[in-house]
Amino acid sequence: MILSTTEQIPSREITEVLGIARGSTVRARNIGRDIFAGLKNIVGGEISEYTKLQAHAREQAIERMTNDARNMGADAIINVRFTTAMVMQGAAEILAYGTAVKLS
Repeated sequence: MILSTTEQIPSREITEVLGIARGSTVRARNIGRDIFAGLKNIVGGEISEYTKLQAHAREQAIERMTNDARNMGADAIINVRFTTAMVMQGAAEILAYGTAVKLS
């Protein structure tokens, strides 16, 4: 599956637009990460536990989006974007979406 943030795939022609492919996940912080983050907040710097949590969430959202596109019969997903939203205190959704297309 080809993923692209652009509207076209170089050297390929889009023959059919299949629709929006999407994948999301909701992740919550945990007490261990929160304690370490609180300490890190005092001294400053990157909170690597949250960075890792977000990276894993993005990868899972991409995987789910790719599976959605594959189920539509897509060869590629163009205009891939990410968005995030707080679902509740301490929990956020990561959404990956794009246009599923067939290529020649």
